[in-house]
Amino acid sequence: MENQYILAIETSCDETAAAIIKNGTEIISNVVSSQIESHKRFGGVVPEIASRHHVEQITIVIEEALAQAKMKPSDLTAVAITEGPGLVGALLIGINAAKAFAWAHSLPIVGVHHIAGHIYANALVQPMEFPLLALVVSGGHTELVYMKEHGSFELIGETRDDAAGEAYDKVARVLNLPYPGGPHIDRLAHEADEAVPFPRVWLDEGSYDFSFSGLKSAVINYKHNMDQRGEEIIPAHVAKGFQDSVVEVLTGKTLRAAREFGVKQVIAAGGVSANKGLRTALEETFAREGIPFYVPPLKLCTDNAAMIGAAGAKMYEAGVRGNMKMNGRPSKELTSWV
Repeated sequence: MENQYILAIETSCDETAAAIIKNGTEIISNVVSSQIESHKRFGGVVPEIASRHHVEQITIVIEEALAQAKMKPSDLTAVAITEGPGLVGALLIGINAAKAFAWAHSLPIVGVHHIAGHIYANALVQPMEFPLLALVVSGGHTELVYMKEHGSFELIGETRDDAAGEAYDKVARVLNLPYPGGPHIDRLAHEADEAVPFPRVWLDEGSYDFSFSGLKSAVINYKHNMDQRGEEIIPAHVAKGFQDSVVEVLTGKTLRAAREFGVKQVIAAGGVSANKGLRTALEETFAREGIPFYVPPLKLCTDNAAMIGAAGAKMYEAGVRGNMKMNGRPSKELTSWV
């Protein structure tokens, strides 16, 4: 079979990224231009600033991805682009760049769901075996997704309020930690010898949904109560208590779902899956359970274009095609393509 080369582009939030993926599983090049330093002083992503950075960087990262791969547009099979969800202005920069590139070089285009991309980052390091369960934990998403086959997504649990990543960033602000908060809380949690006891939110019996708003509020209330008593909080103890709660709930619900659905494989995906505490807990839990567990390397957990190329390759194989009417879909739902 002739080799397939996908040029993938990702601009859903604050990373401008382009990659070239061979046959859906091999990274030929993967270029990411991060905007973290620009947004850090604001304590979060500013959409207008993100869009301006994408305009400045999009052509550069596409050219760099081709240069690193030592390829030219005529070597490519198709273009894959993040269609949503994400910041609408940021999405539109990538989509219009992808459409222009595809039109100029007579290439088909495929619109990819951002979360499908995160899930398919695993295909770049390990074959996906079905049925499988994916725990998606990123800045705006906390979801459990059951997959019977490639391109089949059944959402069995999702966040009802703050996603895990959002809760990390909000708690980090309470502790006066820099943005993004996740890595700093993770580091502090590993340094702590004690943990402030915070609640575990399990919701209704049998529910696979998540809620971290109450946990975030518990941290804020603890800080206010300590301030009113004139006592200093110990940030490491707060970080460990918060992270222990998040990790226990994520791991517990994932384990219960894996048992109920009888999956052959469990995978983690999304930026928060880079968290050492969560990775360790999931690895140990599923090692005891005897279910294979995989999580991508750190560089493939955060937003990147390689993951979009991996998902886009499978969509292309399945005959999925976009067109020049494609638009940014900031609230795009994860739906099956089979």
